[in-house]
Amino acid sequence: MTECTQPTLTFSSLDHRRVEADFSGGTLTTDAGALLLRETDRRLGLLDALDRAVADPRDPARTEHSQRSLLCQRVYGLALGYEDLNDHQTLRTDPLWQTLAERDPDPEQPLASAPTLCRLENRVCRAELWRLAAVLVEQFIASFASPPASLVLDFDATDDPLHGQQEGRFFHGYYDGYCYLPLYVFCGDQALVAYLRPSNSDAALHARAILKLLVRRLRQAWPDVRILVRGDAGFCRWRLMRWCDHHGVWYLFGLARNRRLEELARPWTYGAALRWQALRLPTRLFGDFAYQAGSWDRPRRVLVKAEHNAPKWQASRAFKCRMPWNSFCCSG
Repeated sequence: MTECTQPTLTFSSLDHRRVEADFSGGTLTTDAGALLLRETDRRLGLLDALDRAVADPRDPARTEHSQRSLLCQRVYGLALGYEDLNDHQTLRTDPLWQTLAERDPDPEQPLASAPTLCRLENRVCRAELWRLAAVLVEQFIASFASPPASLVLDFDATDDPLHGQQEGRFFHGYYDGYCYLPLYVFCGDQALVAYLRPSNSDAALHARAILKLLVRRLRQAWPDVRILVRGDAGFCRWRLMRWCDHHGVWYLFGLARNRRLEELARPWTYGAALRWQALRLPTRLFGDFAYQAGSWDRPRRVLVKAEHNAPKWQASRAFKCRMPWNSFCCSG
């Protein structure tokens, strides 16, 4: 039989009420993990910062739900997988969700309904969206006790699947489904940007403009910081690289294969093959050369990684070898 060695778990209080988790039953919830998010937010102050970024034009005398409690419902709902606003029709009476929104649990005083949350989303203007985006960057800057010597910004586009008739809905062949194609920027495990775009967009759409804003703010906070931008081949655009060249930003982008690149990389790909045939050992070689695509403004340095390894299977004393290689366009 399982024995619980810790009878209760104590969380931050709600006014005069204690918030505890135990194993005695009673009124149950399936989302107790949200209390950990609440504790984290109390340390970060993220929801308070989001609340300050959005103006509340409602008459306080006629307002039942504070804007912060509305943001709590929506943000915690997204974090826990409740993407549809209709889910809140049930969650609004859950005592735990009322606690998350800093409300006394009371079945007679439910949280905001789905239409109320929808009105919150629809009244956020473009300027407020910029301020909401800036909150993540300011949180990132505040997380450093001292100026960092260098930062690596990872740009990536990925799919956000859709399951209805949402506005801006397009079919994406690579992801084989209807989706959005948001642009994300991370530094380590911290998110700096989450920029929603339709899936008929180029992977690098607005990446240069976003990089400009990020570099300006980061260098305002840390003038001597060294910034490196990384991305896959979808971000290897000469205008983006030219801007980096002119502003002292290092970059490393994947480069899509073509016949000219294969020809220039042949000394390393064949060298890896010959080394494997002679030693029968996994081989990895690195090299570099200058290359200029037809649309680029100037030649740039390309790094090559050539590998030659034996497969995991073997048949009738014959090896089938694989010889992958990658190329990267970089500054310097």
